[in-house]
Amino acid sequence: MKSEYRPDTIVTHAGREPAAHHGAVSVPVYRASTILLPTLETLDNKESLRLRYGRRGTPTTHALEDAICALENSDRALLAPSGVMAISVVLMSYAEPGAHVLVTDSAYGPTRKFCESVLRKMGVTTTYYDPAAGEDIEALIRPETRLIWMESPGSQTFEIQDVATIARVARSRGIVTVIDNTWSGGYFFKPLDHGVDISIQAGTKYISGHSDLMLGTIACRASEYERLRETYLRFGVCIGSDDAYLALRGLRTLAVRMRQHHVAGLEVAQWLQQQDEVVQVLHPGLPDNPYHNLWKNYFGGASGLFGFIIHETDRKRLARMFDGFSLFGMGSSWGGFESLMTPSNPSVYRTVTSWVPSGQTVRIHVGLEDPRDLIAEIRAGFDRLG
Repeated sequence: MKSEYRPDTIVTHAGREPAAHHGAVSVPVYRASTILLPTLETLDNKESLRLRYGRRGTPTTHALEDAICALENSDRALLAPSGVMAISVVLMSYAEPGAHVLVTDSAYGPTRKFCESVLRKMGVTTTYYDPAAGEDIEALIRPETRLIWMESPGSQTFEIQDVATIARVARSRGIVTVIDNTWSGGYFFKPLDHGVDISIQAGTKYISGHSDLMLGTIACRASEYERLRETYLRFGVCIGSDDAYLALRGLRTLAVRMRQHHVAGLEVAQWLQQQDEVVQVLHPGLPDNPYHNLWKNYFGGASGLFGFIIHETDRKRLARMFDGFSLFGMGSSWGGFESLMTPSNPSVYRTVTSWVPSGQTVRIHVGLEDPRDLIAEIRAGFDRLG
C-alpha cells in the first residue's frame, strides 16, 4: 500500500488484492492447516515460502498483516489471538536472566502482572517509571536495560507520554522501545513515525470495532522482526482465518468509527465537566487537561475511552446509578460500537506514582450512539445517586 495515501484510503484498501482472489472485493477466508507444495524443489526451499503451513499463516492472515503494516507505518507485523498474547510475545522476546526493563506506571494491568510473575521468575527485573518522564528516563537506564515500555495514554488514568523524547533517549543507548497503541486504534497515532520500534494493539478493541473478536497485533521495524518472530513461532502463536477476516472487515470502517468516537467522546466529556456531581474529567482532548499539549503534538484525534471522577463513593448509591443504565453496559474491554461505563480503582496498579482521587474514578467508553441520548442517560444516573 502506497505510504503517500491518506489514512482513510489506507484502511479502506490495505491488504486487498482482488485480482489474486478471482476478483473478490474482500479477501476470502482460507481455512487451512496443510498447504500442498507442487514439487520436491519447492519443498526443499520451503523456508523461503510465505505460504507453507496454516500455523505460519494463510492468505487471509497475511492480508491482515499487510494491512496492519500499512495502518501503523511499520515494516512487518505479527498477529496474536489476544492483546495480552501480543504483550507476552514482545516481553518474552527481550527477556533473559539478568535483564532489566522499564515500564510506565500507567501500564495495562496484565502487562504489569506478566512482568511481576513470568519475567521475575526468569530473572528479569522491572522498574516502573512515572508516565510523565521524558528526558528523565535516562536516569533510570542501567547497563542491563533491554526494553522501555510505554502506553499513551494510560488506559485507566489517561496520561500522555512524551513518546519521541523517550524513544530518542532509548535509541541513543541501544534500547528497544515498545508502546501499547490500542487507544488510538493505530489511526490517530503512528508511534513508529516518532522513533518507537514496536507498536502493539489489542485488535479486540478498535480494529475489530464490534466486540466479537479476540486479536492482538504487533507492528515493528524490520530490525526487530526476526527476534519477535522467533519467540512467536516457538510458542506456536497464530490466529484463525475467520478472525483475520473479521478484523479486515472491521478495519474498513475504522476511520469513520474513530472520527465518531472522537466527536461524541468530546461532547460527553465537555458536558461532564459542567456537572456538579463530577470532580474531574480525564480526557486529554480537553483544553484544560494537563496533557492536552502533548496530546495535540502526537495525536490526530481522541478515541471514545476516557475517565472521570465523581464525588459519590458509597457502593449502594453507585449501584443505583450503574444498575439503572440501559445504553451503558458494564463489562471488560472497550472499542466496540456500544458504550460502556464501569467504576474503577487505578490505585491498585500504581507503585511509583500515587492515584488518590477525591471520589470514585469511572472509566467510560463512548460508543456510536447519539451522544445526546448518552448524556440524558448519565444525567438520569446522576439523579439516581440522590
